[in-house]
Amino acid sequence: MGLTAKIRTRDGWAVSHAVVTVTDMTGAQVLRAEADVEGAVRDVNPLAPGPYTVIVTAVGYAPAAATAIVTASGRAEVGTVTLARQGGTELPPPGPWTVDPAHSTVGAVAQHLGISSVRGRFTDFAAAVEIAPDDIAKSRVEAVIRAASIDTGNGMRDDHLRSADFLDVARFPEITYRSTGLAPAGSDRWTVSGELTLHGVVRPVALDLAYLGTGADPWGGTRAAFRATTELHREDFAMNYNQVVQAGIAAIGTTLKIELDVQAVQGESLPQE
Repeated sequence: MGLTAKIRTRDGWAVSHAVVTVTDMTGAQVLRAEADVEGAVRDVNPLAPGPYTVIVTAVGYAPAAATAIVTASGRAEVGTVTLARQGGTELPPPGPWTVDPAHSTVGAVAQHLGISSVRGRFTDFAAAVEIAPDDIAKSRVEAVIRAASIDTGNGMRDDHLRSADFLDVARFPEITYRSTGLAPAGSDRWTVSGELTLHGVVRPVALDLAYLGTGADPWGGTRAAFRATTELHREDFAMNYNQVVQAGIAAIGTTLKIELDVQAVQGESLPQE
């Protein structure tokens, strides 16, 4: 196989209409291939050994270019190419934004028995974003999550997570996050500093935030998309329950990976769909 590549958006979706063009060092085109429905490019024609330029284009996305070195095998393994939406580095318009829970996810991943992961999400939450007009670093976000809305797909496990061993939702019904600062970490990446209140404990928590772009919605509004991740340690929030199985391995990992996929609507309220 001559050329292999995967074309993805910044949030991991396949770009099925991407086109990959390969040129040699003289600028002459030697190969052109289209991605399939999974965003994969596979061309069976071997390439002559040497350096090449790989250009990936797709309607609605900024083009991306990379250098590939073809060995004697004739293969060019480009790997994953990430495309940013056209104008993706342009910041969202200033003013208030309201997170749309129907098109957003607040998820958490915990290790189970040291060999696999258990995924859960909170289904009841609200959040507001304020994009500062003069200095993006002055922007703010506040979020409230109903702790009892935890859903891992197993009723018995969810009840245990709601109990005093973990979230103790009877005493601490809300999880809140309030930002305290914003710092750039790249052209469309930011570090959000803030305070998380969980299980009655307040701790500083930083979010790794990626801005995915802004676009119109079917109801005449404007939406912006973000993805944020962080890691929490349960003992930092006084959730020390655990059960140790063989070889000293904890049944439930103490580290939680938090994954936020956020879609916000411009304005102080959600549209009536």
